[in-house]
Amino acid sequence: MSSSSNLTKQSVNAVKWSALGNLASYGLQLGAQIVLGRLLGPENYGLFALGRVALTFSNMLANFGLAWGLVQSQNLGESDVRFVFTWQLISGTSAAIALYLFAPLLASFFNEPRMVAIIQWLSLACLISAATATASNLLRRKLDFKSINIIEVTSYFIGYIIIGVPLAYNGAGVWSLVTAWLTQAFCAFVLSFIRCPHSIKPLFWYEGASAMAGVGYTVFFTNICNWLLNNLDRTLLGRFLNAQTVGLYTVGYNLANTPNALFIGALQPAFLAAGARTQSEPDRLRNAYLSVLASVWILILPMFVLLAIIAQDLVAVLYGPAWVSSGIVLVILAISMPAYITWGLSTPILWNTGRKHWESLLQLPILVVSGFAFFIFVNKGVVIVAIVAACTLLTRAVVITSAACYLLKIGHKDLIGFAIRGIIMASLAAAGTFAGVEVGRISGIAMAPLITAAAAFAGFDVGRFVSAPHFYALLGGILIGSSVLITTSLIYPRILGAPVVQMLGRFSPFLFVFLDRRLRSTSTHAYALLVSVIIGCGVLIANPLLQPRLLREPVIQMLERFSTPLFALLDRRLRSNSTNGEVGK
Repeated sequence: MSSSSNLTKQSVNAVKWSALGNLASYGLQLGAQIVLGRLLGPENYGLFALGRVALTFSNMLANFGLAWGLVQSQNLGESDVRFVFTWQLISGTSAAIALYLFAPLLASFFNEPRMVAIIQWLSLACLISAATATASNLLRRKLDFKSINIIEVTSYFIGYIIIGVPLAYNGAGVWSLVTAWLTQAFCAFVLSFIRCPHSIKPLFWYEGASAMAGVGYTVFFTNICNWLLNNLDRTLLGRFLNAQTVGLYTVGYNLANTPNALFIGALQPAFLAAGARTQSEPDRLRNAYLSVLASVWILILPMFVLLAIIAQDLVAVLYGPAWVSSGIVLVILAISMPAYITWGLSTPILWNTGRKHWESLLQLPILVVSGFAFFIFVNKGVVIVAIVAACTLLTRAVVITSAACYLLKIGHKDLIGFAIRGIIMASLAAAGTFAGVEVGRISGIAMAPLITAAAAFAGFDVGRFVSAPHFYALLGGILIGSSVLITTSLIYPRILGAPVVQMLGRFSPFLFVFLDRRLRSTSTHAYALLVSVIIGCGVLIANPLLQPRLLREPVIQMLERFSTPLFALLDRRLRSNSTNGEVGK
């Protein structure tokens, strides 16, 4: 087997295990977030979120970026590993001490004295995280994402499910989250070292230290820029508003970012590690990048459109009425997450083409503008802050993706087909999900008494839960929206395009055979049918907006309960049409 095909196989296996591990992590995190959110409430969640802001910054200082040199270096020796581990411990210890000492000052900055003890305990995570980085990056270098994800899932399960949830249930408050975080970090350290043991003998300098440190400096400054862009929103909300507001914003942000982290976590590390081995093969890197972009725009974008439409119902069902504002934040951020994924999968191109410094330099102007915007609008509340954050993500994606395309000589003609297909799939997702939400609401009104009675007969106290209109709207939106996407992809795979079909085939040969056969046999009649479906959905949505009399007044008034802006639009058009009719007479 050639080294090229062996690397391809390793990369595919890496992405498979990354996807599987991130999917398991996503399920665990979502479940833990829901349970902890309901048990703790927005204020406790906000206190921990503010503590995490300080912790992530300290972690960035602690890791410094040296460990990433283990992934990027093409020739690695024991001296490299010893040097990195030594300075990781030094920087981790320094960051932990600094965070502990500056905890009162940080608590004063956020106007929250309760944060002092929280930050001081979380400072331990700086040292643990720094010590873990060497082993975990050696595993990434080997593309051993099976071990990485087993470690992540196991440590999260121990930290949050076994430790965190019981503590929260027994009234530990924010300390349940602190304890869970520290337990998860310690478990990850132990399991990583067991899976990938390495020398712990100190080495402060050696012949190749300058090159390794050079990578570390670049990673460090890039991480500072990215940290500021990713955390300015919560930092300023905590500074100028309060912990409860931060909690509401954080839940919406986490719900949007968790699936985003699922996709980036599954693809970016494997793409970066594999790309480091193909730096001398630009054509392979170019083709791989185009396949990744196609997958994001055509497959992932419609999923986030679906998430945005069901967002408010999702938050109402999972978290309850105390978290209503989080639903609006989720709507806004979910729309911007495909841009975030595009950005995350474009940065490896800069690193693998010798332009490591471009990532931070290109984003510095964005940081200045977004920082000013956050500062100006933070007092307007979480919705406006979410809009600024979404615009920032979109701008970062455009800038970094443009740079990556320039380096790989990718023009707009190479991308326009992906964009058109993505828009069509997103439109189908929107039409199907909107229809599903409305069908769910109508069905819920009719079926609630029957389901409540059946649940009571079976001995389950779920009547109040399933009778809520949000539950049926959520169920209908997910089922019909996803069914439209899956059915369209299977019936007419040409809408996905060959790069996406080939990408799917790397993970499921059976699916590739089926789609490839359909791709070759699909006729123009299927295309005409698909266009007809899209037009039909458009007419179905446009007609009531243009002619609201078709819905009748009672239906329009019922819509007021679910969407005030939609009711205002329909009511205004209803009155306008009535006035025009009288003038005509």
